[in-house]
Amino acid sequence: MKLGNNVRKYRFEQGELTQQELANEVNVTRLTIHSIETGKFMPSTLLAIKLAKFFGKSVEEIFYIIEDED
Repeated sequence: MKLGNNVRKYRFEQGELTQQELANEVNVTRLTIHSIETGKFMPSTLLAIKLAKFFGKSVEEIFYIIEDED
């Protein structure tokens, strides 16, 4: 299983918000946002909730599970 996300999609829905602008809003580095978007980093529960609150979405709308295909 992997964690997928819609962070990039919601950034662009917010008027093409940059990774740096989003990072500033949720108090992390731009690299953290980049790593989440590319699936290289799984956010903490607190960060997932901060992102959801910022975008006005539920955590489940932003993050979802990708099942492994066996």
